[in-house]
Amino acid sequence: MAGHATGYGLHANFDVDYVITFRFADTGKAEARASFERLIQALARVGLAIEVRNGDHHSLLVFVKPSSDKRLNNEVYRSRVKDWLYGVRATRPDETQRSITEQPLTQAERYRIIHHMITSPREEGGAGIIPKQGEWKNVESIFPLHDEKFNKEWMTKWSTTTFLKAGDIDEIRDRLGEKIAFYFAFTQSYLAFLIFPAAFGFSAWVLLGHYSAVYGIVSTLWCVTFVEYWKRQETDLGIRWGVKGVSAFQKKRTDFKHEQETKDPITGEIVQVFPATKRLARQALQVPFAILASLALGTLIATCFGIEIFLSEVYNGPLKSILVFLPTGLLTTLVPTLTAVLTGVATKLNDYENWETHESYESSMTQKIFILNFITSYLPIFLTAFVYVPFGSLLVPYLDIFSLTARPFAENEKQLTAPKFGFEINPARLRKQVIYFTVTAQIVNLAMETIVPYFKKQGFNKYEQMKSERAAKRGGAAPSAAANDLPEEAAFLARVRNEATLDVYDVTTDLREIVVQFGYLALFSVVWPPTPVSFLINNWIELRADAVKICVGMQRPTPQRADTIGPWLDSLAFVTWLGSITTAALVYLFSNDGLGPDGTPATIKGWALLLTIFFSEHIYLLVRMAVRTAISKIDSPGMRSERAERFMVRKRYLQENLGDDALDLPPSHAEEKITRASLEEDARLSSLHNTTPQDHFWSRQRGWEESVRVGAYLIETMAQTDGKKQQ
Repeated sequence: MAGHATGYGLHANFDVDYVITFRFADTGKAEARASFERLIQALARVGLAIEVRNGDHHSLLVFVKPSSDKRLNNEVYRSRVKDWLYGVRATRPDETQRSITEQPLTQAERYRIIHHMITSPREEGGAGIIPKQGEWKNVESIFPLHDEKFNKEWMTKWSTTTFLKAGDIDEIRDRLGEKIAFYFAFTQSYLAFLIFPAAFGFSAWVLLGHYSAVYGIVSTLWCVTFVEYWKRQETDLGIRWGVKGVSAFQKKRTDFKHEQETKDPITGEIVQVFPATKRLARQALQVPFAILASLALGTLIATCFGIEIFLSEVYNGPLKSILVFLPTGLLTTLVPTLTAVLTGVATKLNDYENWETHESYESSMTQKIFILNFITSYLPIFLTAFVYVPFGSLLVPYLDIFSLTARPFAENEKQLTAPKFGFEINPARLRKQVIYFTVTAQIVNLAMETIVPYFKKQGFNKYEQMKSERAAKRGGAAPSAAANDLPEEAAFLARVRNEATLDVYDVTTDLREIVVQFGYLALFSVVWPPTPVSFLINNWIELRADAVKICVGMQRPTPQRADTIGPWLDSLAFVTWLGSITTAALVYLFSNDGLGPDGTPATIKGWALLLTIFFSEHIYLLVRMAVRTAISKIDSPGMRSERAERFMVRKRYLQENLGDDALDLPPSHAEEKITRASLEEDARLSSLHNTTPQDHFWSRQRGWEESVRVGAYLIETMAQTDGKKQQ
């Protein structure tokens, strides 16, 4: 039964599956009552049991679970039959109870199905409740409750384990769903793969120095191998978790606006459509958006870059040691602000494209966000490597325009004047910049993810406590939300109210960070070969920090199915391709003991640089093809499991339609006696006028045993004849 899969977590949570926060602070009483009544009726119609308790700050907590095991079992069976129809499952599930007995219900599947009951459209059998949209504007959030026992065991186990095993990832999948499990599996695979480049990179740094062609070749080959390996690993995990092909399920967006209705030529159903040509025309706006984002962010970063060059290498006046941090402050303040503005523009553009499903909407949004991340993450290093180093001596004399940043502190004009001749660039600048982004920035990001949210939450709770105490002294404090809690429920409700205030976990953010980090390794690690060492240490900690973040700092994620990490895989392939070009260019530019062109392009031979890039890219394409072919030849447990499952399906079909003896030999004719009557009957039949030559041909031998005897006789005869000829 479904109830058997509830586990300790549900019992510790009073068997609550989901909590719905209904907030009415800005709504009139009559409207709030009507909206709340619609909510309860919608939940009851789909077969959910309901309990209501008081929440914080003018809110109600609505607790839901299936009204009966039978109701949940029916939903599970329906979901699994749909999987079979879409090819996700190889076999059709048996009747309801037997299906759930043979394949027990995991927590992730239970929560996913109940969430579907709450949020799916009414025409699909759900309640159609989407938080903060339309008639459900008072519904603030829908979330499952944390399993505290599992969370403690999870954090304890991972904190004492050096390397995670497949079973650890499977447990995450059973608890939190495939989408989050794919993130942890990807990060764990990336972590394991980093061991080789970390060891090789450190050795290359000690023995070969910076800008080593040998390290560049090995690094590019490693990047190609990892990307192709992960593509295969995704397939294996999809088979093992039973979600291969689940991307065929496309959940329709409530914000989708159709322009016409047409008849599906395959199903005959009336479907709502938006013209593909019109959406393509709207997608074309991505080109000017990319140009706008590049110009806006590029101008800001280039300006701060110029100011930093001026203050650190031109300005020679008072407070120089302090003023050099001005560009960093500007970038820290302005880049996130401008990125937020551009993200808002990207969101509006994505909404304007009017995607029909959540999956296509998220994929398109990810592509736009990747453009912004690419510019903000990599442009500063690109400017140093391909602008400052080759052209620094030509550009620095024109940096006087940035003298305004230091003029109030300068003692004379000479301290603000860039030298017209004799300026020497700092060849170590590129290496220091790469070290900053691959070490310092990683530490800062990790702290911002884990430590800052904790203190932010503690500060918020302290502020709310102080505000309540001041209100109580003035006699105007509202009754505490816990005032009427029953003693046996008090601790549980306090925990629920706390979880209701937590942020929603977005796995896309963590995936983006890992992909951006991979980009640093693919694009610029040849500048500083120990880069993989930094990433190896960082990602070991990151895996555990993400587990703590999910358990402590976020609401429990709603399980979602997936069979891939999504469009981020395309981003990995893109930076790997670009890395083959930048690595070759950097090795060529800094082949003179790492000094580079020394700020003057005169030493750069354009034809040699272009030829280096050309050969590097084409070698990359050949290597990728070779690696892809080699990996495709390697068998894997997932592929063997899929073949075995298909074989069992075919065998079961034959047994059901032809019987268990479908492949057995036909009955033997050996026991049939040849009598005078049988011979006369055979002669009579052969003499009939309606017999054909075909009938005569197929009546020579009676049964397969006689065919064996005739064949044996012919073999014996032919063997004797051949022996006489040889004599």
